[in-house]
Amino acid sequence: MTTTPPAHLRLTTVDTETTVRIELHGDLDYDNADRLMTTVSGKLAAHPRLHDLHLHCGGLDVVDSLGLSVLLMIRRRTSEAGVRLHLDARSAKLERLLTVTGTLEHLTAPPHGVTESARGTAQTSLPGRGTTARPTGPDSTT
Repeated sequence: MTTTPPAHLRLTTVDTETTVRIELHGDLDYDNADRLMTTVSGKLAAHPRLHDLHLHCGGLDVVDSLGLSVLLMIRRRTSEAGVRLHLDARSAKLERLLTVTGTLEHLTAPPHGVTESARGTAQTSLPGRGTTARPTGPDSTT
C-alpha cells in the first residue's frame, strides 16, 4: 500500500496599507488550516489600518470541517477588527459547502458596525448616532 503525502496549502500574499489579498492554492484541511489562521492573524496585527481582507479561493481543492472552522474564526477576527472579509473566486464546490452549512451569508456579510452604502462602499457607523440595518427580505415558508 502506498500513501500519498498530504496536499500542501500554498499562500501568496499581496499587501497594501488598507488591503491584504491572500491567494490560497491546495487543501484547506486538518493538515494545513492552522497555517492560514496564523498568516491572517499576522496580517491583522501588522496592518492596523486594514479595511479589506481578500481570500482568493480559486485555487482551493478540498475544504474539510477544520478548514471551514478556520474560515469562521477568520470572520470573527476580521469582524472584531472592523475589517471586511471577501471570499473571492469561490469554486462551485466551496459555494455549495458554504450554502449547505448555512455559513455563506455570515462569511460574506460586512462586519458589525459597517454598512453598505448605495455605491457599495463600506461605511463605519459612529457610536450613539445609530446604524442602518441591513435588509433581510421577507420571511419565507416552504
